[in-house]
Amino acid sequence: MCMRGFVAKTVKVIGTTAGLWLAVAAPIYAQTVVTTARAPVAAEKPAEQIDFAADTLEYQNDTDVVTATGDVRMIREGNRVRADRVVWNRKTGEVRAIGNVRIVNPGGDTAYGTSVVLKDTLKDGMVENLLIVLIDGGRVAAQRGVQADGISILDNAAYSPCPVTDSAGCPKNPSWKISAVQVIYDPARKRLRFKGARLDVFGITIAVLPGLTVPTGSDGGGGLLVPNIEYNRTNGLQVKLPYYFRLAPNRDLTLTPRLYSAAPPALEGKYRALSAHGAYQIGGFVTYSKRLVAGTAVGSNEFRGYIDASGKFQLDPLWSISGSLRRATDRTMLRRYDLSYDDRLRSTISAERIDRNSYFSLTGWAVQTLRAGVSQGSIPVALPEVNYRRRFNDPLFDGRVELQLNALALGRASGQDTQRAFAGARWDLRRLTKIGQEVVLTAYARGDIYNSKENALTTTALYRGNGGWRGRAIGALAAEIRWPFVGSLWGGTQRFTPRFQLVASPPAENLGIPNEDARSVDLEDSNLFALNRFPGYDRWEDGARVTYGFDWNFDAPRLSVSATVGQSYRLTAKTTLFPDGTGLNARLSDIVGRTTIRYRDVVSLTHRYRVDKDGLAFRRNEVDATIGNDRTYALVGYLRLNRNIGPQLEDLRDREEIRVGGRVQITRFVSAFGSATVDLTDANEDPLSLANGYQPVRHRLGIAYTDDCLDIGFTWRRDYDSSGDAQRGDSYLLRLAFRNLGR
Repeated sequence: MCMRGFVAKTVKVIGTTAGLWLAVAAPIYAQTVVTTARAPVAAEKPAEQIDFAADTLEYQNDTDVVTATGDVRMIREGNRVRADRVVWNRKTGEVRAIGNVRIVNPGGDTAYGTSVVLKDTLKDGMVENLLIVLIDGGRVAAQRGVQADGISILDNAAYSPCPVTDSAGCPKNPSWKISAVQVIYDPARKRLRFKGARLDVFGITIAVLPGLTVPTGSDGGGGLLVPNIEYNRTNGLQVKLPYYFRLAPNRDLTLTPRLYSAAPPALEGKYRALSAHGAYQIGGFVTYSKRLVAGTAVGSNEFRGYIDASGKFQLDPLWSISGSLRRATDRTMLRRYDLSYDDRLRSTISAERIDRNSYFSLTGWAVQTLRAGVSQGSIPVALPEVNYRRRFNDPLFDGRVELQLNALALGRASGQDTQRAFAGARWDLRRLTKIGQEVVLTAYARGDIYNSKENALTTTALYRGNGGWRGRAIGALAAEIRWPFVGSLWGGTQRFTPRFQLVASPPAENLGIPNEDARSVDLEDSNLFALNRFPGYDRWEDGARVTYGFDWNFDAPRLSVSATVGQSYRLTAKTTLFPDGTGLNARLSDIVGRTTIRYRDVVSLTHRYRVDKDGLAFRRNEVDATIGNDRTYALVGYLRLNRNIGPQLEDLRDREEIRVGGRVQITRFVSAFGSATVDLTDANEDPLSLANGYQPVRHRLGIAYTDDCLDIGFTWRRDYDSSGDAQRGDSYLLRLAFRNLGR
């Protein structure tokens, strides 16, 4: 049935255009017609007055009954009634609306019916064949409904937030609904309460829901959320029973008991809060279960838990504080209970001040390692780390100056302790020549102070440095030229930009300085033209070098291609500065590049590579590809690091892996999905690797049904790695999500 919209128009009363204001207490005389135009509601209008309009109006003087027909509309205190015919008995106060009845309360909920009997307050009454459309889009249909004091009691009712028409406007059954003997709707509390409720999905009853309540509106409400069912080899059958507590409009709590067939129960919780200055959340997981020793069946029951908290507060437009806390009682519980696959947990605390030209941060952080065989005592704690930057314009040459102050203190329970502080300044000047060349001149200066002890406890000699107090001065001058050429090609536009850079830096202390943050050095397209190609501050690339390469871009209506290729040549030899295999250990570096191809929104391909300068072998080969649209697509990722670096440098070990994933949209609402990760590393690439050249890490396959109010999914996942009591094996997950139910 199509509903007409409320359109302001002139109305006919006994053949005459008019609008009527009928006060409850005012007398009405037989055959009297008011012919004044419809008037707006005055602010001083009595609260008991009714705004009344119709095409035809009849009044029976002897019975004091008003009969209105033809697009009848009644409004009182925000309650609106619209019907084909209305009979109003002014003696009893009964209002009977007949035919295409629509009632709208002040909250915006709309009730439809064929026959409605109301009090003349337009609040209380009885409706036959009732349909209520809630403000959030949900619908409640009932054979009969009674409303008193604003609360509706509906008999033999059904509720669903799902659409009842398809994209063509044809009627359809909702994906799911809740049928009940009785439904009580309280608009003030924004809740539906069900008696004798059952949940039907595609017409099949799948659950009985005694005592069910459902929130309406956008505010939500407390109650039992949708259970989650899973099976895995370690814990057996698992059932999650989340319960949501809405503590206040800005605070909530979710408690989730977890029941297992092969393990003791556990409790998971998350508290969230929003304030005027920021937000924070605190999550946790606790259980009392057996923790097995790796590779054995030996273990004992003990308390096991995990906490995950984070928050940020904006104190004023410039200052903010933020922090996070992640800790676990042992190294395998996160994997065993499928909480996370992270192999380290990072906790932080930070205070920041940011304005247009400066940045200040005071930070501390600590990391808990979950890797087998790694001592927690060798993991550093940073407290504090101070960083300050300020930039301003150069008044002499119109360049840009940036000043930086930095301090860091790293401490280990059973390892090397290092403190560092430096002050630096950088000046950049950018100019365009008359023939279109872009020239960038850079000057850099920095002074460092280091203090370290227990250096011998660092197992990699290249990272230790010399103990005690050390200092060094760093300086560099650089000039870079870019010369873009633009032209047409194949119906599009191409841009070819040769690049040339010259960097000169006097000798600086390196191997005598502890190396904490510059270990994972590798020549890539992203750092090819960087002033310092080490990733951190503890190592500095001194000497003189030239770097050359080009950028090429092609843009057409449906196709875009971008490419970067480059290489560098060092004018001075630094054979001990860069480890072998990094692409920088010789005077002439390896060749690095990146190519990105995009075709419409269907194909995206990125290839990053490093080619050996001598034999042209790929030392780094990385491909990321996406093919398809947002409904059906395939993802492929491949990485191979073939740098031939010895096993003594754990940060630079070689590896090879492939990642695949995808989704196929079978029908409009049904799709299949899957993903897999395979370790292709063998002993020739990494002598410390236990992989045999083809070792699956994890895969998953699933099928899902998703429409605008229902999400059903079944997933099979297999893990191939065991660690302690986190055993390899299969997991099965059944997921149900209903719009407006369990949110």
